[in-house]
Amino acid sequence: MAVTKRPPPALEAYEVFQQAKDGDPMRHGGNVMAPDPELAIHYAREMFGRRNESTRLWVVRRADIAVLEDPDLLDPPLDRSFKKPGGYVMRDKLAAARERAGTAKPAARAEGHDRTGGRRGGPA
Repeated sequence: MAVTKRPPPALEAYEVFQQAKDGDPMRHGGNVMAPDPELAIHYAREMFGRRNESTRLWVVRRADIAVLEDPDLLDPPLDRSFKKPGGYVMRDKLAAARERAGTAKPAARAEGHDRTGGRRGGPA
């Protein structure tokens, strides 16, 4: 009776994302090679969680990650520059509105401007 050896199971790459503490974003920590998802989770826990450097791990088979590289899918169809910091400059819009209305920009407040509404000092 001959003993037949089974070939070792093929290893797959699993990407590991970790969260250092609650509220932090998930960041790519690295990858592990494992024959199945159960062992991939075990390996990820050993590599990225044993010294308490992570509060949460995501373990994803690399083959299951979808890659978007098509510029038509990544470019927004509408101008949403107002959602970016500095994309909606109010100063320019106010200057244009003042020009259309024919008014000048108000002068800056004087250094000694009373900001208390006249309530300085004691009773009058």
